[in-house]
Amino acid sequence: MITTLIAEQLFDGEEFYTNRPISFKDGKILSLDTVNGAKEIKLPGMLVPGFIDVQVNGGGGCLFNHQTNIETLIKMVKAHGQFGTTALLPTLITSDISTLSCAAEVISQAIAEKTPGVIGVHFEGPHISIPKKGIHNDEFIRKISQQELDIYCRDDLGVKVVTVAPESIELDVIKILVENNVIVCLGHSNASYEQTQAALAAGAIGFTHLFNAMSPLTSRAPNMVGAAILDESSWCGLILDGHHVHPATAMLAMRAKPRGKMMLVTDAMSTIGSKQSSLEFDQHTINLVGGKLTSQTGQLAGSALDMITAINNAQSMLNLSIAEAIKMASYYPSEFLNLNHCCGQFSVDANADLTLLTTENSSHHVMRTWIGGNTIFNRI
Repeated sequence: MITTLIAEQLFDGEEFYTNRPISFKDGKILSLDTVNGAKEIKLPGMLVPGFIDVQVNGGGGCLFNHQTNIETLIKMVKAHGQFGTTALLPTLITSDISTLSCAAEVISQAIAEKTPGVIGVHFEGPHISIPKKGIHNDEFIRKISQQELDIYCRDDLGVKVVTVAPESIELDVIKILVENNVIVCLGHSNASYEQTQAALAAGAIGFTHLFNAMSPLTSRAPNMVGAAILDESSWCGLILDGHHVHPATAMLAMRAKPRGKMMLVTDAMSTIGSKQSSLEFDQHTINLVGGKLTSQTGQLAGSALDMITAINNAQSMLNLSIAEAIKMASYYPSEFLNLNHCCGQFSVDANADLTLLTTENSSHHVMRTWIGGNTIFNRI
């Protein structure tokens, strides 16, 4: 059956339209117009491309590191779907080889079964720097092995992202990863400016949560932060919750980095879409207080951020337009992940991944979410 949605406003990823139809069938967009014989549904609010999150540790009360199975992925997608996310990369935080291998098998199954919302995997570590490990368990931080390299180079994992520290991995290994369609990000690193530049030259194209857990920009040493902001070709993820990065710092980076190269990420833990107020992770007791997750050591421990809140923060903290904020959550991540416009914008043959927003008290809220044309969340 063909479905045509007609919302009061539509943002296709580039332009706004009033009462413009969008028609889809079998999970794909057919037309940005009405289609004969379609079931027409009129909707209040603004229809936008579904959000894409490249760093999601958990949701719905589950953490991918702890419950490494398909059921966890389904719960994560459902939890984040409440906040407009329609495609995500389940993220495995630094762990032992058995958990890493298990995660790869679970992701392979999810991709083979076309589990809605799961488009690949993000391995955040274990090839990182101990001085910048954050809450990552230093017991598991290590040099890359052939077994791990073989896992990352598999061709059945969908979109593959691996976060590494340049000082902890050989440049030739970065090249091998890139040759095997792995998107290499730099992070959890104490690398110098020169080491970071060398990793970029070897094929790395992204930075995991800019400013956080990386060598800072200083007057005499630009370090990783300086290299990230100066490089015009790479992408930077930004945790815009008001705790990880000061708004003024984020604004400076936005002004310096070329347009379209900054994207919103959540780095969300299991609390999203659940009633959890605390969790355990690798000998850390993590508590949620005032919208911030911290361990008993006082360290930030992932985030309690959802994507629609990140979009609202981008407007209020960075003075961005709603169009630019939405693109940071949809179009730009799609470009970074090389999804070939199947996600992140409305165009013919793109996935029918849609989010319906309403505005209340100057903030945007998610009313309904579709993945592949199927409703996964509905507050109407």
